[in-house]
Amino acid sequence: MAKRSVDAVRNKELVIIPESHEKTWFDWLENIQDWCISRQLWWGHRIPVYLVTIPGVIDHPDKNNHKHFVVGRNEAEARANAAKKFNVAPETISLDQDEDVLDTWFSSGLFPFATMGWPKQTPDMKAFFPGELLETGYDILFFWVARMVMMSLELTD
Repeated sequence: MAKRSVDAVRNKELVIIPESHEKTWFDWLENIQDWCISRQLWWGHRIPVYLVTIPGVIDHPDKNNHKHFVVGRNEAEARANAAKKFNVAPETISLDQDEDVLDTWFSSGLFPFATMGWPKQTPDMKAFFPGELLETGYDILFFWVARMVMMSLELTD
């Protein structure tokens, strides 16, 4: 994801003004580091991760065992993923969505298209995404803007 964002600036598909801030862009994105995507807050986009309970298969799910979790855009998709993963009937599965929310930096990456009705191709998506201008402070160029670009390129191409 970082490489596509670097390439977009190098190819001038994305223009950073003033150009001197490109150095920050490249420094961060060419030396990308993992970041925690969640926070234990009571507000925000909930993480699309579900703890699975299945009688006779996972009677006492362990929150420290990643094998007891599934992901899904919604509960129905998570249930289908769990049924496939554990080879059981969907109606036997109980799901408990993780209470953590996406980190604000992660959520900011979703902002440009999530607010337009994505993943559906809504009239707002067609009219306003991708945007043509973003005015922001240099201090969040990487923390928010780079994530907006990375997530937009990755999830909407």
